[in-house]
Amino acid sequence: MIILGIDPGYATIGYGVIKKDGARLTAIDYGVIQTPKDESIPVRLAMLDDALTAIINKFSPDVVSVEELFFNTNITTGIKVAQARGVILLCAVKKCGKLYEYTPLQIKQALTGNGRAEKHQVQFMVKALLGLDKVPKPDDVADALAAAICHASFGEYAHRILN
Repeated sequence: MIILGIDPGYATIGYGVIKKDGARLTAIDYGVIQTPKDESIPVRLAMLDDALTAIINKFSPDVVSVEELFFNTNITTGIKVAQARGVILLCAVKKCGKLYEYTPLQIKQALTGNGRAEKHQVQFMVKALLGLDKVPKPDDVADALAAAICHASFGEYAHRILN
């Protein structure tokens, strides 16, 4: 099974493509989609759609796993991220058809066994579970891989239980 994990954003969007073969997890590709801050939000959203479509077309994931929006105190940033997340969800459903969403707590629980784990603990587990030489950077990439690993760990059955 090929799983595309996404950490939503509008300036920097993390993505991670992993393969699940039985209990074995392998990183296929990971990185970020970046949109230039001097562009308007509609143009940035279109760029995001184009880039995500290209990733989905290239790797043909069986499922897409997206981290749910964590709303911080900056409402302006939250709205922009929510708009980008809408594009991500739409693109994922149209191009892949199978979309799963996980809260940050669920992702931390899947990787560390502790829903309140700290970021460095999650990053360590991403590195260990995928057999990487180092923690993927920037943080958005590790978060996207964590979202993919979460789906690989919980799968469809546990996802229904958790939500």
